[in-house]
Amino acid sequence: MDKVVFDKVHKQLKRVPDYVVDKLLAWAMSVEMKGLREVRKIPGYHDEPLKGPRQGQRSIRLTKSYRAIYEEEHDGTVNLVILEEVNHHDY
Repeated sequence: MDKVVFDKVHKQLKRVPDYVVDKLLAWAMSVEMKGLREVRKIPGYHDEPLKGPRQGQRSIRLTKSYRAIYEEEHDGTVNLVILEEVNHHDY
């Protein structure tokens, strides 16, 4: 079972547009219903591993300019998906 944890991004979500929060919540609901492995297959999220100092973390695109960064932790029978950051990404 997968569970998404919002503790670290709670304050950040107050500063981003509502449509970005809605997309993040839809992603989180999909992860908890279908599992992270299945949601990673959805091409619209562009789920990808990060490199450099963020190695071990992954990102998803919420919009063209916003992305969410997360890590996975395994806690016995529960796979925790811990959101680390939601940011405005400059391209």
